[in-house]
Amino acid sequence: MVASGTATIQNEAGIHCRPSSHIIKSVQEYPGKIRVFHAENGECDLRSMLDLMMMGLTCGTKVELTVEGPGEEHELSVVTELFERVYDFPNAGSGQ
Repeated sequence: MVASGTATIQNEAGIHCRPSSHIIKSVQEYPGKIRVFHAENGECDLRSMLDLMMMGLTCGTKVELTVEGPGEEHELSVVTELFERVYDFPNAGSGQ
């Protein structure tokens, strides 16, 4: 079976290096396939942090997510939350 849904990027800075790393680490143990699609920015497999970062997903961007494998509906909800999360990483230039 394949589960699919959409997510809207909520993080103000988009899906840059740190959120990408967190997303990839969070799904790396899943044995199935997870893919991200965007009409203008292409698609990627969530096994590649570089491919995810290269998509250039900015705040407000809508993406389609597909999950194929065991427990696909649950994993889809996990991945959706990861893409819609507001990551509160310190701003490197803020002196914090």
